[in-house]
Amino acid sequence: MGIEFLITAFIVVISPGPGTLLTVAAGLSGGPRAAAVTALGCTLGIVPHLLAAVTGLAALLHASATAFEVLRYAGVAILMYMAWATWRSPAALAVHAEAPTRAAGGRIAQALLVNLLNPKLSLFFLTFLPQFIAPGEAQPAWRMAQLSLVFMAMTFAVFIGYGVFAARFRDQVLQRPSVLAWLRRGFAAALVGLGAKLALVQR
Repeated sequence: MGIEFLITAFIVVISPGPGTLLTVAAGLSGGPRAAAVTALGCTLGIVPHLLAAVTGLAALLHASATAFEVLRYAGVAILMYMAWATWRSPAALAVHAEAPTRAAGGRIAQALLVNLLNPKLSLFFLTFLPQFIAPGEAQPAWRMAQLSLVFMAMTFAVFIGYGVFAARFRDQVLQRPSVLAWLRRGFAAALVGLGAKLALVQR
């Protein structure tokens, strides 16, 4: 497993998406336990993307130059739009001090659904992940499953970190809107970097 994969996966995980924002909001409103439960739900939401990759959808796109290029440019456009929306909209990271208490099952279900429909994950599994499968790989499905599991573990760890950090500094963050503004800008910059990397990908 190369360092390039780990770096790319890390950038994808830390960049903003519905799951990231949901976990941060859970930490701010419900504390570390709520953040951990939400992080678990977001991680489980990756499983359908993993199954699609392992069953050959990503491999098919890897083999088809035209399909890959169409999806690649669409992915760049989506990432740039997400960056612009994150930068411009305060609602992208809005939190509420008095959020209602939610059961763990409800949080997991919501987080699972959010990441199931997360376009950032679809882009990763359909455009980034196939780059790390060698054309002559003897067991491409198994290799893709390995990389996907590493991605899931990284997602769970990073999301818990986000949520616990948010819970730890809950009062300071809620009292200082500028902190959320800088978080949004950092997320937006990460998305731009990810879009630039995707734009420069060579088959």
